[in-house]
Amino acid sequence: MTVGQEVSVRSPRRRPLWVCVGVGAAGAVLAAGRLVYSGTFVDWWVGGGLLAALVGVAFLHGVTLEVGAGAYGVRYGSLLRRHRSVPWDDIADLRVHIQYGRHGEEYFRVGVLLRDGRTRRLPLPVSGSRDDRPDFDATLDALRALHRRHGRPESDHLVVISKRVAGRGIAVPVFLCVLLLAGAGLAAWFVPVAGATKEAWTSAVPCAAGTPSADRRECLTTLDAVVAGTEVGRGKRPSRLYFADGRPLDRLTVSRDGAQAFRAGDPVELTVWRGQVRVVAGEHHVWRENFTSAGSVAVVAAALALAAGWPGARVLVHRRGRRLPDDEVLPSVLPFLGVLAVTAVWLLPLCYLHPMGLPASAGPLAWAGAGTLGTLVLLVPAWRATRIRPPRPAAAPPGKSAGEDVFLAARFLESTDYNPNHFGTHVVLGDGPPAVVPHPGPGRFAARPIPVRRLTVGDVRRLRGGDGENVPRGWHVAELDDAGEPVRLAAAPADLARILHALDAAGASAAATPSGA
Repeated sequence: MTVGQEVSVRSPRRRPLWVCVGVGAAGAVLAAGRLVYSGTFVDWWVGGGLLAALVGVAFLHGVTLEVGAGAYGVRYGSLLRRHRSVPWDDIADLRVHIQYGRHGEEYFRVGVLLRDGRTRRLPLPVSGSRDDRPDFDATLDALRALHRRHGRPESDHLVVISKRVAGRGIAVPVFLCVLLLAGAGLAAWFVPVAGATKEAWTSAVPCAAGTPSADRRECLTTLDAVVAGTEVGRGKRPSRLYFADGRPLDRLTVSRDGAQAFRAGDPVELTVWRGQVRVVAGEHHVWRENFTSAGSVAVVAAALALAAGWPGARVLVHRRGRRLPDDEVLPSVLPFLGVLAVTAVWLLPLCYLHPMGLPASAGPLAWAGAGTLGTLVLLVPAWRATRIRPPRPAAAPPGKSAGEDVFLAARFLESTDYNPNHFGTHVVLGDGPPAVVPHPGPGRFAARPIPVRRLTVGDVRRLRGGDGENVPRGWHVAELDDAGEPVRLAAAPADLARILHALDAAGASAAATPSGA
């Protein structure tokens, strides 16, 4: 990266990429030579060479990828992809987007917010670990400096878009909700089909003598056969029975236990219904096909509908926070998940016992009515718990008696001399000056006094994406000035108000006391 009038960013690990490009080129040469020699594509060497060539092309894109910025704006592209340019006048702000890997990895990328509301994520720089984070921050600072010099930024605040903030898109939750609801509807449509099939099987009787072939489909037909062999599947592979001379059929898929119970040479009796073998009866074991009940399918439909409530709750919370700034953290959907869990306790058994609809008896109707009422009652506190709570100036709540320490969960988000390496988890007030401690008490072991003389309390705001993923969603953040350095203190709203009042009181007392006293 070069900083000054121009900023240029390329992949930091270019040498391994060039090696892979070379391997791809060698694969292309190998495929071409083998194709000329053999004259056919159906060859292992040709296939392997073409695969290596395709991989080399992908790495060629990565090794030639470049992001640059200057007085005109931002440009990005590679040898295989044409360069695109965005003028500074069209850029409203530069942002940081956090993407998440399959195992919880965090990848930081730079996003360009255009004045028409669209967002483009730059391919570089990318930070995936603490080691390359300083280079990422330096590049971002250089880009923002160029934007301030040659453009018109809408704000000096750096917006960080994480998975918890209002600016995160809802396309994935909406798609997942629609998909689960579609699955629930399909399962609900299959409930009467499953019920009718099982009822027909239960009521089926052996075919009478002289029954026409066209009518034998709905009655039971028995056939004699001899087991020729068995195949016990491992893992997800099916288990099968094979019959001598392929009569009345060559093989039949059965359960694992059924395949283990029969032996080659065993005479068996097969029961055929609706053109398929449903029962295999031997001397020591009987295998029966399992028919899914209507209650089981109804439970699946209800479970899918309840599962759709999770992405639906995310969409609802996002909708309620639509007026928030893009980087402010939304409330958690856990209260709604609790309502869904309680609903599942009474709804799933009810669906299993009465899949075709509630009978006219008082018991099931009372069960459904009480469960519905309980769900509606629980929705009220869930709705209140997920409302947006803006910071409000409030008086400090009454504390414990004078001289008694009280430990409040709070965190300074910067590493300072009184919070080295972010070790503090609580702030202790009471018998002694306010201090940061790494434990909830009792005692002031490892306490670091807070320098109240040099702290100035600023604004109190809601949690933002740049405040980190480890801060609880319901906390607020106070912005402090520590002798010219910005410091953030996060805590629950009531605890934060109490801590700020204690810091103000301790600061006023320290200011009134002569420094030599």
